[in-house]
Amino acid sequence: MATFSQPTIESGSDMVQDFLCSTCEEKKLEESADYYCESCVKFFCSKCIDLHSQLFTQHSPHGRGDMKKWPVAKKVEDFLLKCDVHKEENNDMFCKDHSQLCCNKCAILSHRYFLSHLS
Repeated sequence: MATFSQPTIESGSDMVQDFLCSTCEEKKLEESADYYCESCVKFFCSKCIDLHSQLFTQHSPHGRGDMKKWPVAKKVEDFLLKCDVHKEENNDMFCKDHSQLCCNKCAILSHRYFLSHLS
């Protein structure tokens, strides 16, 4: 799966700048993705999308104007699931009392009512 640009993730920024082209990434190039193809489950830059569209005429890639159809990258999903207090823990509990997600440690230390696991 395509990743986000490394400088953004490694610097600890809360904002994710961009998706990378899957094809370019395989060649160790960091080219920003402009399209996502659900059929291929890959991202493409403006150069690579031309060849993709010639080879796969039945596919309908989504451009940046339709990013709501793009998936959330695994790194971002993992980042969003991490506990704000215990950075090494995932939020996998829900506290009914506070109406918030929490990790196991927070559930024991700070929350009285929670569901077992979210999944």
